[in-house]
Amino acid sequence: MNLSKQHKVFIFICIITLLSLYVVLPTKILNWEIPRINLKIGNLDLSKEVELKQGLDIKGGLQVTLVADMKDIAQEDRITALESSKTIIGRRIDMFGVSESGIKTAVSGNEYRLILELPGVTDPQQALDLIGQTAKMEFALPEFTPAETATESASLTGFTPTDLTGADLKRAQVTFETQDRQPAVAITFKDSGREKFSKLTRENIGKPIAILLDGYPVTMPTVQVEITDGNAQITGSFSTLEAKELAVQLNAGALPAPVKVLSQKNIPATLGADSIHKSVTAGAVGLVMVIFFMIGNYGKMGFIASIGLVLYGLFTLTLYKLIPVVLSLPGIAGFLLSVGMAVDSNILIFERYKEEIRSGRTWTVALELAFGRAWDSIKDANTATIITGFILFNPLDWDFLNTSGAVRGFALTLILGIFISLFTGIIVTRNLLRLFYKSKTLEIKKSKII
Repeated sequence: MNLSKQHKVFIFICIITLLSLYVVLPTKILNWEIPRINLKIGNLDLSKEVELKQGLDIKGGLQVTLVADMKDIAQEDRITALESSKTIIGRRIDMFGVSESGIKTAVSGNEYRLILELPGVTDPQQALDLIGQTAKMEFALPEFTPAETATESASLTGFTPTDLTGADLKRAQVTFETQDRQPAVAITFKDSGREKFSKLTRENIGKPIAILLDGYPVTMPTVQVEITDGNAQITGSFSTLEAKELAVQLNAGALPAPVKVLSQKNIPATLGADSIHKSVTAGAVGLVMVIFFMIGNYGKMGFIASIGLVLYGLFTLTLYKLIPVVLSLPGIAGFLLSVGMAVDSNILIFERYKEEIRSGRTWTVALELAFGRAWDSIKDANTATIITGFILFNPLDWDFLNTSGAVRGFALTLILGIFISLFTGIIVTRNLLRLFYKSKTLEIKKSKII
């Protein structure tokens, strides 16, 4: 059986809808238990229900107070070092998923503190695992004892420190090798470390350089060539998860001063269940009103657009769970608002369709022209918003742009909402309308034969 392009797209939409329902729905509905598949992808375990991470205002979390050891930092540089530590630890937390965590700094006498508020975290050990190793990083040359015979291996006896430290590292991130696309870790040095790293690689080509955290070697890559631009790549037999963990350790180790945990305490939710229930109810009422507006204004076309709107909400919630995105009450409001705004592309298309019909076009020609001619307006409007979202998200960690986790969380949900609304508005709704038109013309042809 040869399937048309429209039927293939429809089958694809059905498949991702079923997968989304599997992720979103709870494991048990009334007395019916949804069968689960035994599948793990990285840290994602699909054999059990995927939880939606909730913010401090909804679920509470954990407050962790860290104290920075400033004994090796000059007095006039300590405030700068504390702010730098705040930025680096914030980046460290965000690497495991967009988080609306709060990080504050405080100075009490000679103590320089970082106060972290972690949403959805109640286990102190989980918080420590989330923060990771925040020890002082060093780049050192390993020392080996010579092998006695050709069959023996040289033994590692110690490390000789160099003048290159974690304070010179700007960032580390997961990348992929150009040739075989294997996971690797790209590291970038600040201006202060570029010349140091160039000298270190020039003098040690063909030799290993150890990266130490608190004196413990995290990795020991071998230098292949001299690197003068401060950008290097650590390669090896990494899995994607191992490369990510190494990047996390390197970013954590880039603190200008080592830190340790001073105290931790649980934070209760600031909103009651009643507030959340009323907010969700208000959002649901708004969604129903949007659906009634679309159906009342555009009839059957509005009904099909409403199906796309429901699928938009389903796909968005699925991605919120899979990424994961920490959802607070403002996030819920933003999500429900975006559901209402997701039909804007359909309104542009349908209004254009009405103009084409008034010009004497047939149903099918008017529909295709409406989608084609409305696309320029849809594309320009959404492109401008996507650019704004990327500036807020700041994926390259530029210092002159935002680095706040809460703002980045908003930016990510904004960008996700735009792409998903384009998919449901242009692909889903368009395909359903095409199938609807085919069934309609078939009925007309049959009536003529009779």
